[in-house]
Order: sequence, then C-alpha cells, then structure tokens
Amino acid sequence: MAFEGLSEKLNGVFKKLKSKGKLKESDIKEVMREVRLALLEADVNFKVAKDFISSCSEKCMGAAVLESLTPAQQVIKIVKDEMTVLMGSENEKIRFSSKLPTIIMLCGLQGSGKTTHAAKIAKYFKDLGKRPLLVACDVYRPAAIKQLQVVGQEVGVPVFEMGQGDPVKIAGRSIMRARDYGDDIVILDTAGRLHIDEALMDELDSIKNEVQPHEILLVIDSMLGQDAVNVAKSFDERLDLTGVVLTKLDGDTRGGAALSVRAVTGKPIKFIGVGEKLSQLEPFYPDRMASRILGMGDVLTLVEKAQETVDEKNALEMAKKLRKNSFTLADLLVQMKQIQGMGPLGQVLGMIPGVKVNDEDAQRGEKELKRMEAIINSMTPKEREKPSIIDPKRKRRIAKGSGTEVQDVNRVLRQFEQMQKMMKQLSSSKKGRGLLGRMGM
Repeated sequence: MAFEGLSEKLNGVFKKLKSKGKLKESDIKEVMREVRLALLEADVNFKVAKDFISSCSEKCMGAAVLESLTPAQQVIKIVKDEMTVLMGSENEKIRFSSKLPTIIMLCGLQGSGKTTHAAKIAKYFKDLGKRPLLVACDVYRPAAIKQLQVVGQEVGVPVFEMGQGDPVKIAGRSIMRARDYGDDIVILDTAGRLHIDEALMDELDSIKNEVQPHEILLVIDSMLGQDAVNVAKSFDERLDLTGVVLTKLDGDTRGGAALSVRAVTGKPIKFIGVGEKLSQLEPFYPDRMASRILGMGDVLTLVEKAQETVDEKNALEMAKKLRKNSFTLADLLVQMKQIQGMGPLGQVLGMIPGVKVNDEDAQRGEKELKRMEAIINSMTPKEREKPSIIDPKRKRRIAKGSGTEVQDVNRVLRQFEQMQKMMKQLSSSKKGRGLLGRMGM
C-alpha cells in the first residue's frame, strides 16, 4: 500500500515518543532526525524534507509542547498540521468556466496513465451530473484512440476522434462539437513521450494556444518517486500547469511525490488514482492524506465511499432483517459485494482509525472474501435461505462447485451461525436494543 513504509516508520518514532512522558529539547531533536530520515527514505525531495523538519522543529521547541502534559500528542499534531500544509492545506477543485464548455487538458509522459485517468475523470464528473466529452488527441501511440473509445464506452462517455489527424485541429473541432451537443466538460487526452522533448512540448503548447484550456493537469506516475517532481517541474515551466493527477497511489510507491510535488512546483494535486478500476479516483484532500500517513485513518473518505456504494433502501431493509434475526446468506452476499465495491479491502480498513493492515493481510482478506462469495454462489436459493438443510452430501457439491474444500464450506457456515447468535444476543439485550435503535434498526 502507498505510504506503508513511511507510516510504519513514523508510527514507530511516535510510539517511542509517547513512552517518554515529559520531553526535553534533545528528545525533540532526535525525533525530528528520525522523521527526516523516514521522509528521505520515502523519496521526499531533500530540500522539502529539510524545510519541513525545520518548520516542525521550530514549533515543537515552543513552551506549548515542552511544558504540555501530553507533549507527544502535541508533536504529532504539529507534524500532521505541517504535513497538511506541505501538501496544499485544502482540497482544490476543478475550476469551472462560466462559459461552456470547461476545457481540461491532460498531459504527461507515455505510460503515466493519461488515457485511463481521462476516463476516470470523465466518470467522476458524469456521476456528479455533468456531460463530459473525451477527445482523442494522441494520434501517435498505437491503439491510443481505440483504448480511449473502450474506456469511454465503459464509463458511458462519448469520445470525439478524427483518426490520425492534426492534434491541434482535433482539439479545436472538439470544442465546436461540445457546444453543438451541449457537453459541459471537454477532456483532452494528449500524446506523451518516453521522455520530455521539444517536439512534445511544442505540440502541447499549440493545443493550449488553440483551445485555451481552463485546467492543464499533469498526469504523473507516483512510482517515479523523486523523478516525478522533476517531470512536474519541467511541464510546469513550459505549460503553466493548474494541477496534478497522481496515479498508482494504491501500489508500493513510497509516497515521496505526493509529499513533494506541491512544495516544489506550487501546483495542487487535484486527483489521485487509487486502483485500476475506472471508479477508483479520489479528489485529493491534504488533511485526509496526512491522517492516513500518520495512521489516524480517514473517516470522512470512508463515509463518502459508503454513501456512494451502499443503497439506502437496501441498508434499511438489511437493518430490519438483523433486528428480526432473519438475515440470510443471500443477504450476507449482498453486503460482501457492497464492501468490495468500496475498493480494495486494505484501503477500506486503512481508513479506520487505529487499524493497521499490511499488504499480506489485505490480500489474505480479499482472497477469503472471494472464497466466501464463491461458496455462497454455489448454494441453491433454498440453501442460502435455510443453511440448516445443508447436509454432508450438499457440502461436497457446494465445495466442488466453488472450487474449495468441504472444510471451507463448514467454516463459512460456522461463521454465519456465530454472526446470527451474536445478532440475536444483541437484539435481546437492553443495551443492544438501544444500540440498534440509534443505528436506525
């Protein structure tokens, strides 16, 4: 997971800090030295790390920390606040034009994920009720136009293309098309190169002059680490970027790009790609990211994901079933699919404060959920409704149908039975009834 190494190191530093009670200046210097090393190992820009530590140290040396009854908590708060400022303080939204359409030009190196993220951004705005149009301005890369058409169809957004023509003319014509059809956002998927060169920059410059985009977003692979910041700086000097889209923040990236790019370029991170699915794009909130890095979770994003994924009517129906103890394996299957719809399990659990999940545990949990899903799918509707009828012969059939073993089927049935008992105890106790009532059950 992104930032996993950095999070572990910082949490280790702060754990030692909490055991000290009152702090001396020497304690703070030692902590700041370890934080600085953790940042550099995470591939944070050297100057950014140095300035960050200098600012944190200055605030931590104040009387409010040294004389505090909870100095460790004060230090952690200062680090979190400074990290939030480092990444931009607050979420910066896309600037919409008063005159339609709003034009968003995406640029970046080849392989950074421009085409995929053009579709992700289109889906994001379509879900908000906008009418986006994707434009194929990459006329050089083999199958680039076809790729955009495929992802465009997947998210239900039209794609404008003119084959292997002049990208500048294609961009210009797309604006006319958008006005004719009432599209309110135009997203230009431009060409990239394996490296920055004059030909690439000249073409991007020409497209910029032709359509006067309201947003110029650099799509950049966060796994480039320190190089990501250098690439951002080069594109910004030539195009005057308005923001950055960081991709692959779900991978094993060390996170240095996210912590450095704003400080070096002065340009905000507007979106982050957190998975391969076209729905896995998030607006970037510096304060929430700082909380995740410091192991404090991200409850606000978790709630937003739940609201997007969970059907309210379905949730109320499930709540009634839980209260009446009539929850079935079919209902459990629905709930599991909704959890999976919120994103990778490791990401979801990582948003819960105090819960630390490594990649291995997350992958094991994902596999277990898929195994359970396969087992329940191999049951008949009657068996899901009434698991008590599942005898040894049925278990062998279910195991064979799901590609699992009989003991796996037994484990799912046992877990479900334990869950039912727990819900029965909860609904029968006075305290449990009060809790269920507060939850709307």
